[in-house]
Order: sequence, then structure tokens, then C-alpha cells
Amino acid sequence: MADHELIVSLAKELRIAEETGHAVEPLSERHPELTVDDAYAVQLENVRARLAGGDRVVGHKAGLTSVAMQRQLGVDEPDFGHLLASQGVGNGGVVDAGRLLQPKVELEIGFLIGAPLEGSGVTVADILAATTGVFPTLEIIDSRIADWRIRLVDTVADAASGARFVLPSRVTPLAGLDLRVLGGIMEVNGRLSSWSCGAAALGDPLLCVAWLANLLARYGGRLEPGHVVLSGALAAAVPVAAGDVVTATFDRLGTASVRFDA
Repeated sequence: MADHELIVSLAKELRIAEETGHAVEPLSERHPELTVDDAYAVQLENVRARLAGGDRVVGHKAGLTSVAMQRQLGVDEPDFGHLLASQGVGNGGVVDAGRLLQPKVELEIGFLIGAPLEGSGVTVADILAATTGVFPTLEIIDSRIADWRIRLVDTVADAASGARFVLPSRVTPLAGLDLRVLGGIMEVNGRLSSWSCGAAALGDPLLCVAWLANLLARYGGRLEPGHVVLSGALAAAVPVAAGDVVTATFDRLGTASVRFDA
């Protein structure tokens, strides 16, 4: 395990990068000894700093759950990150592109959790029982690492490359839904940019949420009632810039959209 001083120093680097808009060189290149556990320690150090500043955790995200995203970013396993109140954007809302370094958007299925989930033995059946409903969402990812030159420890330390996410305007109960075959499309400025279905995320978004709940327990966390969970990108992330309007449309679930302003 890396020493505490290094963990605190790297966390501060990433916070400053986000605040100033100046990306840092990959942590994995400068500190090849860093482990995934070290990277989660960096992420958690920044979560504590955000909470001390008045922010709050409103959920979690599973990342890198699709083959498309793993190939795009050159990693070979999923990760998770925390969702903060300051990162949530209302459906149809606006994101200030000037506050982001190198943003991309992902098509995802979100979950609204209705009961606590913790421990190392959470199953798909537990997720089904604890879920209030699901909703269409867009996740805006970003990297405080220069040029997206990331390995697993880089993205984990960097809040799983999280930046913003679209909040639910309504949720759809899971009864009668097979999320594996639920199809969705993403459009940027009215043009189709990607399409996929739930099975692209670990074979089933429910498996993604179960995986997340189980891994959270390893780091002392759990899913709380009222929390939002993003189950992972269903297709490769698409770069965006000021002026872009992005819309996700899912069968049975409806739409989610966001606009990027300068």
C-alpha cells in the first residue's frame, strides 16, 4: 500500500487539475508501484475532501462494464466511482463545458435504489428487490489525466473518470422488463451517434449493480435508499463540446437529454 502522504498528494493533484482545467500526467507512469487499492484510496480521499466542502454522495457508478469502453480506454476490468450532488444535472438541463477538460458522453441505464444493499454476497435477486425503478441517463465522463492516457489505476484514482450525470425525471418499475434486450440510442445534435442494448454491460445491467454493491463492501461502502446507480456505458463514449445537444432514447424508459454551453 502506498504511504498516506502520497495518497493525499495525488488526490490534491487531481482536485487542482479539475479546478484549474490543467490535466496532469498519468499517475501510472509517474508511480508505477500504485495498485488498484491505492487508486481507490486516492478516490476516497477526494470524496472526503468534497464532503468536507459541503457536497454529498448521492449514488455510485459502475464504469468500464462494456467491451466497447474497455477497448476504447485500454483497460480490461470494471471500476466504480462516487456520484456527488454537485455532479447531477436535471433531465434537459445544461452543463458548462468550460468547467470540463476533455468531456465525452455515454449512453446508460440508471437505477434508483429503494433499500440498503451492503456486504459481499449481494445477488441479482437482491438488486431486483431493492430497486425502485430504472431510468434513461447520460453520463458525462472527463479525465483529469492528460490526453486520456489512462490505465486502470489512473481512472480509478480520478473518480472513475466521472464528471456529470443526468438525473431521472421519472423511473420505470422493473416488473416486466428484461434489461438485457432493452434497446437505446444516443443522438448528438440530432444525428445518431451510437446504439446498443442492456446486455452490452456485463451481459445484464443487474449484474453490474450487484458487482458494484459487492465491491463497495470491500472499501467500506454500501448502496443507500434514494441513491442513484449508473450501471455502465452501453457503447463507446462520444466526445462533446460547447453547443452540442445530446439525447438518449430507450425503449420503454423514455428519454434523457443534456445541452453543453460555453
